[in-house]
Amino acid sequence: MEQLPHEHGEKLNAILKDMPGKSDFSAVSDLFSGLSDTNRLKLFWLLCHYEECVINLSAIMEMSSPAISHHLKVLKKQGLITSRRVGKEMYYKAAETEAVRLLHHMIEMLVDITCPKER
Repeated sequence: MEQLPHEHGEKLNAILKDMPGKSDFSAVSDLFSGLSDTNRLKLFWLLCHYEECVINLSAIMEMSSPAISHHLKVLKKQGLITSRRVGKEMYYKAAETEAVRLLHHMIEMLVDITCPKER
């Protein structure tokens, strides 16, 4: 973009020069889409706090094991969680990455902002 149709005196060109590309925004959008479901968001939050198996997650979330497995698959595909096998049981937990730590912190902050506790 060489020149904007209307000049308002802002130094927008400097900002536009540093703006991430479309593929960068697409990657971030994909990450957020993985957390756009209430159940997945809650499941991700739980797995940020401890490691658990599908059966227990199913009981905690009051959902069927196949539904939990579906949500876990989405979160795993996004790189937000990891799994390990112990015998026949699969255990899941949040991935140990900076992105996951930031997302977890952001979720907790947003819950505090949008759902303030009565004091």
